[in-house]
Amino acid sequence: MIYNTIKSTYLFLFIFSIFCEVSCKQIPPTANNTKNVIEKKIITGADRTSEYIPLLKGKKVAIVANQTSIIQKKSKFNPDITSFHLVDYIHNSKDIEVVRVFAPEHGFRGKADAGELIKDGIDTKTGLPIISLYGKNKKPSNEQLKGIDMVVFDIQDVGVRFYTYISTLHYVMEACAENNIPLIFLDRPNPNAHYIDGPILEQEHQSFVGMHPVPVVYGMTIGEYGKMINGEGWLHNKMKCDLTIIQMEHYSHDKKYSLPVKPSPNLPNDVSINLYPSLCFFEGTNVSAGRGTENQFQIYGSPFLKGFDYKFTPFSNEGAKYPKHKEKTCYGEDLSNTDQLSEINLSWLVKAYRQTEKKEEFFNDFFVKLAGTKQLQQQIENNLTEKEIKNSWKEGLEKFRKIRSKYLLYK
Repeated sequence: MIYNTIKSTYLFLFIFSIFCEVSCKQIPPTANNTKNVIEKKIITGADRTSEYIPLLKGKKVAIVANQTSIIQKKSKFNPDITSFHLVDYIHNSKDIEVVRVFAPEHGFRGKADAGELIKDGIDTKTGLPIISLYGKNKKPSNEQLKGIDMVVFDIQDVGVRFYTYISTLHYVMEACAENNIPLIFLDRPNPNAHYIDGPILEQEHQSFVGMHPVPVVYGMTIGEYGKMINGEGWLHNKMKCDLTIIQMEHYSHDKKYSLPVKPSPNLPNDVSINLYPSLCFFEGTNVSAGRGTENQFQIYGSPFLKGFDYKFTPFSNEGAKYPKHKEKTCYGEDLSNTDQLSEINLSWLVKAYRQTEKKEEFFNDFFVKLAGTKQLQQQIENNLTEKEIKNSWKEGLEKFRKIRSKYLLYK
């Protein structure tokens, strides 16, 4: 009896072990689980410190940075991943002398209003001088670069032509080229890199909110954009900047990326960043895009619109001391639940124009600068449909795609 019981037990264990061996073999990934198997966290150029810190050793360095210049690292004192500001990290590195910091629009800490002139100052944490590139000068002067061996550029972009950080990039590259100073560029993801759309900027409408002949949404990281500035000869006298790009790891243009730090006061979340290329056109009209509320670039409205149930009232807040239609009731739409866009949506702009009571006051001079062409305003005033307007962009977008393809670093 005991012998038979032991024999049965061994037989059961033998069969069970074979079952486990077969069932535990790796199952080939299916269409549903492939992404989970291969998805890897994006490592920004700033995070890859071993690639650029050695290049800075023994150098006098200037850094172009703002509140988005964050490094995610494990500290030797803390096993968990910790955030460091790039300026603090480099300033505390051995054998590197950080001489000064250059700050773009919105300032070093990113709290100033859009368009507000920023004064030079001193960083209270490091004691480093902060030179504004959105005050007396938008381009580093020869005096401000005197004695600098190398410049490091690290600012989070959102991939839209009228977002001024790429204009700051242009002037920094130009100043470095003029002074024979190498520029190290720490690349970051573009949250709007998954598409290309909008009218191409015409040269006669060049300004700080549009310096280059590119569409509104250009589908490139800021590192790739820097390569294009160099390659297309857009710097003064077609100069070339000595540019080293620290590329990202595990990044592609269609990979979703949620910004860990808001890039400016009025882009508070992923929805606003995605809607920004479509809603920023309202900055050139008498319609508010939500500045002075908690839903910036997620709503639009005006006291002059009719037929809308949604309403809001702008008040002074961080990043909008004097918002459009301050303390007035605005009527419009709440777009905060809109699905992610993969193209510019003109329907809201067209609808607002058609339903405004004061069409002659709808557009202001800033609209043409944002659009980069007079044609868009004329098309809307002539009652063209959104489809008709977008058809007029096709030829320019096709030409740009060919130019863009020469400078891509990622798929």
